[in-house]
Amino acid sequence: MAMSLPQQIGALSGTPISSDSCSGEPVTATMNGSAVWRSQATSLRCMAQKPGGASEIDRISPSPPLSPRIGGMRTDLSVACQALMEAPTAEEEAVREYKEGGGVVRRGGETGVPVFVMMPLDSVTMGNAVNRRKAMNASLQALKSAGVEGVMMDVWWGLVERDAPGQYNWGGYVELLEMARKHGLKVQAVMSFHQCGGNVGDSCTIPLPKWVVEEMDNDHDLAYTDQWGRRNYEYVSLGCDTLPVLKGRTPIQCYADFMRGFREKFEHLLGDTIVEIQAGMGPAGELRYPSYPEQNGTWKFPGIGAFQCFDKYMLGHLKAAAEAAGKSKWGSTGPTDAGHYNNWPEDTNFFRKEGGWDSPYGEFFLTWYSQMLLNHGERILSSAKSIFENSGVKISVKIAGIHWHYGTRSHAPELTAGYYNTRFRDGYLPIAQMLARHGAILNFTCIEMRDHEQPQDAQCLPEKLVSQVAAAARKIEVPLAGENALPRYDESAHEQILRTACLNVDGGNSGEGGREMCAFTYLRMNPELFQPDKWRQFVTFVKKMKEGKGSRGDRCREEVEREAEHFVHVTAPLVQEAAVALMH
Repeated sequence: MAMSLPQQIGALSGTPISSDSCSGEPVTATMNGSAVWRSQATSLRCMAQKPGGASEIDRISPSPPLSPRIGGMRTDLSVACQALMEAPTAEEEAVREYKEGGGVVRRGGETGVPVFVMMPLDSVTMGNAVNRRKAMNASLQALKSAGVEGVMMDVWWGLVERDAPGQYNWGGYVELLEMARKHGLKVQAVMSFHQCGGNVGDSCTIPLPKWVVEEMDNDHDLAYTDQWGRRNYEYVSLGCDTLPVLKGRTPIQCYADFMRGFREKFEHLLGDTIVEIQAGMGPAGELRYPSYPEQNGTWKFPGIGAFQCFDKYMLGHLKAAAEAAGKSKWGSTGPTDAGHYNNWPEDTNFFRKEGGWDSPYGEFFLTWYSQMLLNHGERILSSAKSIFENSGVKISVKIAGIHWHYGTRSHAPELTAGYYNTRFRDGYLPIAQMLARHGAILNFTCIEMRDHEQPQDAQCLPEKLVSQVAAAARKIEVPLAGENALPRYDESAHEQILRTACLNVDGGNSGEGGREMCAFTYLRMNPELFQPDKWRQFVTFVKKMKEGKGSRGDRCREEVEREAEHFVHVTAPLVQEAAVALMH
């Protein structure tokens, strides 16, 4: 009997894919896809590598990661048939240990940086089922065949505990995690206590749980608030962290109960399939205030943002801090001369070169504002550590890469987000110290960005920012992981990630003591990633990351590309057939 398209895909990728036969009996086909193209002579003569890379993008926005709408497209065919690289042989299979600060340990003592891929935001539907099940299964198979270590998935508070406090519906996550386990993929699970929707990159809308929204509707001060009274419902204000404002529980208790429920449900996968828990701590899952919200056009790049401390709970804390400092007048309100969301530093009295940020009042306020954020992180980390202790998983925290206006004295956008980082003060050391106390990983964004790609008039310096954060992590001995802030499929971005992953962030030697990033998470799994040219580049990138900094120059670019091109040629009929299927 002739094999169907899914069976042919399974044969090429080396992983069985079930397909229903005419008789209703499932049929599977398996064959090692590497045999298809290993027949080509491996002693290929390499040409000299040409300088330069892919064309640069015109403009990089610092917004949260983009995730193009996939809609109802069937990505299963497109994805799986383009698994361009061979499945690893037994000799090549890594002996891995996802360890702190050192990436992947492989045979022979070589090190490398494992690559994870972010899954679509809507991987689980509002009905608590896996979205595009067949496409998801085939996509995971393709990622595994490319040598990807695993995937990162959002576990949405607004889906799991949507209807009532303490009632958890893990629905689609049970199937999704089992799917990852079946394909041999590791999982970074994000405890997503924030709303999805309203910012660039949010391809779907997932609000906070209904009962949380009800409480916020009854008490608007549970939402972050700016000086003009604008409320932000992305995340519950940290000002009420320890108050029983959510149906008799505090927000911190709600987060802890959710994480405890996750552990109890997926205990059998912890440490094996689930290797990391990323604790959500703010908008976009990042430890920060929602100071640059893009919903309704409130903020646009490269505006400085606005302080979010004007709800009654935050103001209550501010008043207490001012009285304790003997400056009661400073506790009535936050800065009111810090401009608007889309101002630039020099437009404001507070953020200009010699503005209020550098005054005694400014030091008091910024210390308090940033410490409130650190205390918030400390509370959630304490809960996460106690809940997942001895489970075999790592705990991580995501820090935003706020690189615009980094070249100014005040670093205004970082200040409004809660990072007390200026030209004269390192705001990332306290964050690293807080993470170190709990053995957590510092996950930082904008790893793919170069200074010269950014608007120079806004003094955007992502490379210098990454260098500062890496230095803080190295000094405090906190493991550093990375993400790209925006979808980038070009070779220039890949090379920048490779360079940064080996912590060669200052142009010198590759880190100290042979350190590399402990992991890198690639944004994002979508149809564009699986286009032939982009997929070929991605597979090459993954292979270089896995090889480690000591061997990244051993295999020249042309050799890898020829091998991939040969595989594309062999599978061209399947690719064409899959493309037609996707159109319908």
